[in-house]
Parts: sequence; structure tokens; C-alpha cells
Amino acid sequence: MSGSAIFNRAALASALLLLAACERGGRANAPLTWKNFSIEKLDALGYDRAMVKIPPGSPWTAAKAELGRHLFFDRRLSKDQTISCASCHDPSSSWADRTPVSSGLNGQRGRRNAPAVVNRIFSREQFWDGRAASLEEQAAIPMVSVREMGESHQAIVAKVAQVVAYRRLFAEAYGDERVDLGRITGAIASFERTIVVYDSPWQRHEMGEDEALSEAARRGLEIFKDNNRGRCTACHSGPNFTDEKYHSTGVGVAEGSPAPDSGRYEVSEAEDDRGRFKTPTLMNVALTAPYMHDGRFQTLEEVVEFYDRGGAEKPRWPLDPEMKKLNLSPGDKNDLVAFLKALTGRTTRVDIPAPLK
Repeated sequence: MSGSAIFNRAALASALLLLAACERGGRANAPLTWKNFSIEKLDALGYDRAMVKIPPGSPWTAAKAELGRHLFFDRRLSKDQTISCASCHDPSSSWADRTPVSSGLNGQRGRRNAPAVVNRIFSREQFWDGRAASLEEQAAIPMVSVREMGESHQAIVAKVAQVVAYRRLFAEAYGDERVDLGRITGAIASFERTIVVYDSPWQRHEMGEDEALSEAARRGLEIFKDNNRGRCTACHSGPNFTDEKYHSTGVGVAEGSPAPDSGRYEVSEAEDDRGRFKTPTLMNVALTAPYMHDGRFQTLEEVVEFYDRGGAEKPRWPLDPEMKKLNLSPGDKNDLVAFLKALTGRTTRVDIPAPLK
């Protein structure tokens, strides 16, 4: 696979020019923040605006993102005012959750690991099984889940509408003070779309900074791309390192598993979707352990070992055709992990707001 198939080299080349004004010594001094984010800046970060997934009728605006920032961190949206979106998507953990499954209302545990809220601007369907068609739909689901925020949509709308400062932000974002669920979720989605990963060693390498990648990471990149060795790009392709599709690796569905998770089947009811889960992005993957939909692996080394074995043995449902034994050497595995760690970059800086009054 060519380098352009993994990353948009034209966008990366333009980034050198667009970022030159704020660079000293080859590195950007001015960080990306939720305040200075814009769709246009994605090209300067090496992405392609054509990848952006925003549903019709819900345009991104800075005012909506600012409103969404406050809503994202507001624990008052939950029934007992202890849980916010950030409880499971913690900015200090690269917008993920460091536990295998998250805890919600009254300490109840969810079924699946919370995906990292980074680079979601490039993704349409959300959740491991894709049951939400957009970030807007995704934001509404945890609000009413008894294992998460546990509140009704009506109560959340009423709570937000009672806050004077919220009404002002709604007017700035939407033109009037009316508060409804669609506006709440649209604002949260707009904020989440500002959270992107950039300036990773791999991205700098693609921009022409030859020494940005270690020798091990460069070897790992070749293994990653090679369909006869790592085979990683069969699923982790494109600038966001995901094909946005659903695959079965056998995680959690081996014969004898007490409660197998049927994954995408729960949404599609198609037999072929049993045990299939959405391919996650690999950007900042070194910061978002534990891994897989059930959070069973604590390290990237464990993940690589799992794929080297060809996935789960004796799975309850058929494995993806791409799942095959790799027979990598110990050195190959170390190099592959080195490359995965080179996908760690800077992330949009976000200041955590105090509750509005």
C-alpha cells in the first residue's frame, strides 16, 4: 500500500506552509485549542476536510462548540448530578476511560469500554456497534441509560433551561434562548468535533521530518503496511487509521464465554454481523488503554500478540477473513509497538469550565 493510501500527502505538504508562521525550530508553538479550532485548520494539521462527517442541518460553529464544552463537563445533566460526558471520556486520559468498562449512575458498570473522543469529526457512526448514526445521536443515548447518566431527556432540557448563563449561550449559538434536546446534543457534538490529534512523530515524519520516527518505528511502519506481514491496514487505514467498518476478531466470543457480546448484530440483526465491532482510530492509541471493546488488554504488546495468533481460538462466530496468523518475530512485534506509540501526538487543549449559573 502506498503512503498516500494511509495519509494525504498533499494535505501534509500544505501543512508545512500553513504552519510556518507559527513554527520555530520546526515545531508549532501555538497549540490547537477549542477556541481557535476551525474546520479549515484540519488541512494544516495534515488531515483532509473531505473526511469530515457532519450531518446535514447541524453545521459546526464555534458558538455551538463553546456551548457544548460547558454541557460536556456538566454533571448536573445526570440524575444524581455526579456523572458528565467527561466522566467516561476524561481529557486527562486522552478523552478515554482507563477502566475496562465505565461506571455510571450509582456505580453501575457498563458492558463495553468507552471509546476515546478524539478525531470523532472524521467518523459518522458511533459506539462499538454503530448504533448511533452521528455524534448528535450518540450524545443523547448515555443521558437516558440507567447504567450511565440515568436522567430523562425532558428533565435534562428543563435543568439546562433554568440556568441563565446557558440561555445566553444558546442565544449566541442558535439565535434565540430556546433549549431543546436537539440543540443540546448538537452543541455537544460540535464541541467533540474540535478534539483532534496532531503533531505526532508519524505525522511529522510524513511532513518530511525524517528523524521524527525512530529506526524501530520506521521498521514498524513497514510491517504495519505490509499485507504479508502485519496486515494492519486491512482495517486500520486512512489518515485516521480506521476503515470505519465492523470486524470480528473473536474478542469475548470464544467458545464457552459466559455472556458473548454479539456486537453489530444488536443493531443490524444480520447474522453475518454477530461478533463484529467497529474499527477504532489508532491516533493516541498508546494513551488509551485498556484495549478492545471489553477492555481486556492492558498493553499494546498484548494486543499485538493477540493479532499475531490470528485472533481468538474456537470463536463462537466466524472470524473476519482478514484474521490470520502473522508469525511475527519478537523484533517485529517490538517494532510494530514502536510505530503505534509514534501515533501519539498533541491533542486539542480544552479548559475545563466551572458550572454555569
